[in-house]
Amino acid sequence: MTIRVLLVDDHVVVRRGLRAFVETEPELAVVGEAGDGVQALELLRQWQTLGEPLPDVVLMDLRMPRMDGTEATERITVGYPGVHVVVLTSFGEVERVHTALAAGAAGYLLKDAEPGEVASAIRAAAMGEVHLDSAVAGQLVRRISAPRIGLTALTAREREILALVAEGHPNRKIAERLVISERTARTHVSNVLSKLQLSSRTQAALFAIREGLIPPPS
Repeated sequence: MTIRVLLVDDHVVVRRGLRAFVETEPELAVVGEAGDGVQALELLRQWQTLGEPLPDVVLMDLRMPRMDGTEATERITVGYPGVHVVVLTSFGEVERVHTALAAGAAGYLLKDAEPGEVASAIRAAAMGEVHLDSAVAGQLVRRISAPRIGLTALTAREREILALVAEGHPNRKIAERLVISERTARTHVSNVLSKLQLSSRTQAALFAIREGLIPPPS
């Protein structure tokens, strides 16, 4: 079965190169090109209105004028559930990857990827699978396996403890407020300071204010 592909990139040279490659693959066919997210959505609306088959996969750049790839990806995956988006970009920061995947992307590739990997990502997306660039996948694994720091390292109870410490409550008052023993309160405070790599209650208070856990003193 032929996999229909829409190319979305604001650089004509890039689109020409992608078209030349995609058309060498017997089961892949380029059905259209767009210079930004707005134009891509206009094409999809036109095809849908005319009753023409929609593309199976969209190869999507991220940085484009008028509408970037992230917003276009979200609009496409919500408005056209049968169309899968593979991001093809020069930017591999973990935050960008997370944002693209959260928007519904079925793949994320860097523009220095080998042609074979681009083809694999298109095929995977057409089958409803997710394909990540090997370098991007490595970054995600390292981020997941890295120890958590900051507020994300704390449990809900420990955040509550931190807020009370920042408000100036001693362990006894914290214990009374939370209906726990003073020893348990002391242990919680110690765990909070350890997880946040802080050495004093004053540092904990400053941290809580900086993170917006409590308002700064007036």
